[in-house]
Amino acid sequence: MEMPQDFAISIAAKPGTDLLLAPDQGERRQPMPGFEDTYVDIVDYIVRITHRIWEEKDVGYIYDTYRHNCRVTDDSGLQYGRDKIVADTVHTINAFPDVRLYADEVVWATDGDGGFETSHRTVIVGHNTGYSRWGAPTGRKVVAWAIANCSARENEIHEEWVLYNTSSILAQLGFDLRALARETGNALDGDPLGDERFGEAERLLGQGKPVRLPPHDGAFDPEDFVRRTWHDTWNWRNLSTIDRAYAPAIRWLGPTNRTLQGRGDLKSFVLSMLAAFPDLALSVDDVYWMGNEADGHLVATRWSAIGTHRGNGVYGPPTGRRVRIWGISQQLIRDGRIVQEWTLFNEFAVLQQLLRDA
Repeated sequence: MEMPQDFAISIAAKPGTDLLLAPDQGERRQPMPGFEDTYVDIVDYIVRITHRIWEEKDVGYIYDTYRHNCRVTDDSGLQYGRDKIVADTVHTINAFPDVRLYADEVVWATDGDGGFETSHRTVIVGHNTGYSRWGAPTGRKVVAWAIANCSARENEIHEEWVLYNTSSILAQLGFDLRALARETGNALDGDPLGDERFGEAERLLGQGKPVRLPPHDGAFDPEDFVRRTWHDTWNWRNLSTIDRAYAPAIRWLGPTNRTLQGRGDLKSFVLSMLAAFPDLALSVDDVYWMGNEADGHLVATRWSAIGTHRGNGVYGPPTGRRVRIWGISQQLIRDGRIVQEWTLFNEFAVLQQLLRDA
């Protein structure tokens, strides 16, 4: 992938809403073969199709901007086909008719042949005045954020990984998260992981050590930095990595309304997860970024983990159940350290896996 070496094509570079959502933004700024002429760059495409579908309620525009066999992975797992996307979008807008999506930033990269990867961070605001899969309208206002990672080519998104801060949304609607997770977890068909026969997480081979990454020499490499930081922190359980990789005043935003300030808070969070899932094994699945050393780098990281609930902690007494966790993070890096991180993972789905009765 080719990474943009600056922030010239970004939400931060656009002068405001009037231009951000304007149908005429001048000449095209980057090669986009097969995309509609109205879009001048990939950030423009992502922001304006989102605005048109969700805020202008042109839901049918999904048929023009998503491939017929699009794969979408969300909190509930993998889904196929744009008809499901249309149905889910109608459902959500019905539940929050006044929904607004405020774009924070879009991290992007290109394969140089007309394909793009994007990571769209957005804040969602709306009032629950319609029925949803969670029940009758509550009338409550919800403010939550989401990250959607998309692969797009020739005006169509063909794969998407999207995480909403579902647990935060449900808490704002007034639900008891643990009770709702048990109720909805029991209603799931079969086992959430698809097979009740589990071995051990493949974090270690026998009595071996975690894999050591080869040393990196040369200029600062955002992808190597992020992969090494996550591997050393989570798989080597070396929390001193946080002191080296994160700024002292790191601000970390996460699921279920978590806001951490400082390296001490972040270490406590990591410890809480490792204590609850002692065999947790984490894999970094995808990384791309934009920026440079002078202005900083904004990195999009998609990751997954698997572990067995054998320890006490935020998720309650050990259940012995295996859970699958996946998430998307964006890290703002300046002077070789992460100064802000936004992380979402499927926490409500984790609760469903742990608290179901069957």
